[in-house]
Amino acid sequence: MALNNYLAERKQALASTKRPAMIMTHVVCGYPSFDDNWKELEIMQSYGVDLVELQFPFSEPSADGPLFVKANQEAIENGVHVEDCFAFMKKVTDHFSFKVIMMGYYNTVFKTGHKRFLQRLKDAGASGFILPDLPVEEAGELHDIAAELELAPIVLMTPTNSDQRLAQLAEAADGFIYTVARKGVTGSNTDMNSEVSQFIDRCRQHTELPLAVGFGVSEAKDVAFIGQHADIAVIGTAALKAWEHGKEQALSEFFEQLLG
Repeated sequence: MALNNYLAERKQALASTKRPAMIMTHVVCGYPSFDDNWKELEIMQSYGVDLVELQFPFSEPSADGPLFVKANQEAIENGVHVEDCFAFMKKVTDHFSFKVIMMGYYNTVFKTGHKRFLQRLKDAGASGFILPDLPVEEAGELHDIAAELELAPIVLMTPTNSDQRLAQLAEAADGFIYTVARKGVTGSNTDMNSEVSQFIDRCRQHTELPLAVGFGVSEAKDVAFIGQHADIAVIGTAALKAWEHGKEQALSEFFEQLLG
């Protein structure tokens, strides 16, 4: 099922529940290990997450905060390669019901080749990809191939973007838009306030795609806020912190307080 159709169905299904927004989570392939990843994903599935970003480790993850930088570096030091990530992604998409989005950095795609990389993503069951360091001006060929393969290129909008830039980004996007709740990198908490809602409103003026809100989402009140103003709450660093604090029990407790 194409990502657009899946998200429309999930949004309609959520309307009959108490959950205010769809949920997207984030896992770094091979950190701390693929066995750990699998256990994390089982818990995420049990709490009904809608989407998961599987991050392909990269040596210079420029959009990531300290915890994810460490995760990327340790995964690479432990010998995780692109081949391992594709194999794991296929195992995940064959088993779980949530949709999988590849997250990573453009150099990984460039080294493999546009067509080969995207075909492998398709074969592994991915629904789309996020490459935060690839400007849309340089993404034309990649996005054309993605359209042929029905893979959604997920584009980021940030508070520093002009309205002209937001319109340009919207034109290049498919699936959903990842709206960055604040300046900087992932990892620290974000005050969900009128400034964030005004930015989301600006993004809404340029697209009818669902809006995901990430960077700093960690509490039930954050998800409720996002549900009022956008469509998808992105849970990254907070979930990994929970896992590192106490593995399965801590991660389950985190999602219990987040989603109930």
